[in-house]
Amino acid sequence: MSTVAGSVSQGAARVPAAVIPGFADKYRDYFPRVFAYIYARVGTVHLTEDLVADVFERAYRNMESLRSDAAFSTWLFTIARNVIISHGRKFGRETIVDPDVMGDISPATASVESEVVLREELQDLSAIVRGFPQREQDILSLKFDAELPNAQIAQIMGLSEPNVRVIIFRTLRKLREIMVAQRER
Repeated sequence: MSTVAGSVSQGAARVPAAVIPGFADKYRDYFPRVFAYIYARVGTVHLTEDLVADVFERAYRNMESLRSDAAFSTWLFTIARNVIISHGRKFGRETIVDPDVMGDISPATASVESEVVLREELQDLSAIVRGFPQREQDILSLKFDAELPNAQIAQIMGLSEPNVRVIIFRTLRKLREIMVAQRER
């Protein structure tokens, strides 16, 4: 059975012998965050694993283009964003919610009824976010899935930091309003 937790721990453990000094450490450090960011965008474990591998392969091949080690995180997430965009252009959006992941994030003591409600709420949330403009989706994913600070998101997206803050605030407010309206129906 393939799960997010299993994929993250397996992926972080499969570090190839490093030819570039320190790359294996960077791989171990960044793999969980890159995985979470990509998973939130594509929704299936197997596809996420493939895309994450592509991100790290591109990063490894292009390490000489990195200007400073301090910019590695921003550079890596820019590669991840570009890989997701390329995949989307080739194959379109996939809207599959992986059932293995739903099991991983639902409480172990949850009743069947509460699990069904949680699944429906997560599917509703995903559907709402997928309806937002791509830029808002990317910023939310970088903020909450990749757990990047606003300054780094601004660099990746080519925006100012205050602009990123405003977009996050407005997008979350819009999401909250839509969810409240749906509950009132």
